[in-house]
Amino acid sequence: MQRAHQYALSGYLIAMADDELILGHRDSEWTGHAPILEEDIAFANLALDEIGHAKLWYELAADLLGEDQTIYPDRLVYFRDATQFRNLQMVELPKGDWALSTLRQYLFDSLEALRLEVLKHSRYTPLAEIAARIRTEELYHLRHSRAWVLRLGLGTEESHSRMQAALDALWPYAQQLAERLPGERDLHAAGIVPSSAALFDRWHIDAVEFLTKAGLQVNFQQFLAPSRREHTEHLPALLADLQSVARLDPEATW
Repeated sequence: MQRAHQYALSGYLIAMADDELILGHRDSEWTGHAPILEEDIAFANLALDEIGHAKLWYELAADLLGEDQTIYPDRLVYFRDATQFRNLQMVELPKGDWALSTLRQYLFDSLEALRLEVLKHSRYTPLAEIAARIRTEELYHLRHSRAWVLRLGLGTEESHSRMQAALDALWPYAQQLAERLPGERDLHAAGIVPSSAALFDRWHIDAVEFLTKAGLQVNFQQFLAPSRREHTEHLPALLADLQSVARLDPEATW
């Protein structure tokens, strides 16, 4: 792989890892608070999976940059400020109620499944191998979130109302899924990664069909998606919690 592509791919991977890390952190906030015991366990496992996937992408980025895989991921997670993260705004929003968290999981997982399906055929073998490994777990996540969206969307009047409110709140943020990841233009031309815009077009058709099946109405108003360099006021607060222990003693070993 050319040096320029190595550098571009490291940025692409870090953005994907940031998505997984922040979503995993939000999912972990349901531990001890989910509506039923089975879901308490299920969402805790989702959180562990997402954070584990983030670690794999950070480690691959470290390898491309010639960094130490045992140190670099921790440095990225615990010692960057909010302005340096490249995650989607949707994943950093507070967990809200159960409807919002399950719908967010569906919106994110359904696009990610499409991306991983293409990435597992990437010309860069290490990327393809990790994508194939991760996709197996992510498909379970997607089945889980789809089941909850259907159950709540077609459930009681209250569950439907909450799910519709969650969709109305999240749909504008979901438009950011169409934005290119860092370095994507050159990497796509080289056959290493897919086009986010093309993935989004496929995702949009599937998502609208599924959400309609769940009894929900999509607001097709045009929204202006922000850059991945722009964040909501919620990310600094999330990072203050996530990074607090590590920043107390940056030289500590565990």
